[in-house]
Amino acid sequence: MKIGELSRLSGLTIDTIRFYEREGLLPAPVRTPSGYRDYPAETYDRLSFIKRARELGFRLHEIGELLILSEAEEAGSQDVRDLTAAKLEDVKLRIEKLQRMADSLSGLLHRCQGDRVSRAHCPILQALAPPEDWRCRTP
Repeated sequence: MKIGELSRLSGLTIDTIRFYEREGLLPAPVRTPSGYRDYPAETYDRLSFIKRARELGFRLHEIGELLILSEAEEAGSQDVRDLTAAKLEDVKLRIEKLQRMADSLSGLLHRCQGDRVSRAHCPILQALAPPEDWRCRTP
């Protein structure tokens, strides 16, 4: 299967497929005599796996680990479970951080009158400005 067809079927760009190949997530395909990549049909399944794992927030190195575990004959599902549990904790921490950011932005919006007359007392700009003792003073 040529890379263009694989791209159309998977919904991934040709550059993304090449990137995954360079990163070792896809095995290097056989080359035709004219130099074109010729991917086996299983590559589509592997790309689907990678794409779904990316949608769930796994990073490339984690996807590499999952692929290794999925192909290892002696590996059990505990390793996969542990990796997924760690990812879930990471996602929960990011959600907490995003919630704190949303709360801060909501509070700033609530304090802002948005009167379009003066920016001098804008609570949003004041919150973003560096503290007085941090400001650069030119001689």
